[in-house]
Amino acid sequence: MKFRPLHDRVVVKRIDAQERTKGGIIIPDTAKEKPQEGEVIAVGPGARDEAGKLVPLDVKVGDSILFGKWSGTEVKIDGEDLLIMKESDIMGVLDISVPHAKAA
Repeated sequence: MKFRPLHDRVVVKRIDAQERTKGGIIIPDTAKEKPQEGEVIAVGPGARDEAGKLVPLDVKVGDSILFGKWSGTEVKIDGEDLLIMKESDIMGVLDISVPHAKAA
């Protein structure tokens, strides 16, 4: 099944959190928080402004994003757990190609 979100909605697949801390401690599933990072799977055409003009979304399929802890609605499509949220619930796009700046 193919799913196409409407308006300014975005379909997101959560990126699994690491199962170990930096010190090597394994975190059990019951103690893990749901990750707030995901990958955009599908985007709607955009929202309409007051004049009725279509305003396209800033995110695109394949973007890695950060979103709020309680953002979106959890759904299961083709057996896969996904989130559907409005673009306004997305805090930002992660650019993983840019190396972190080191402090001087």
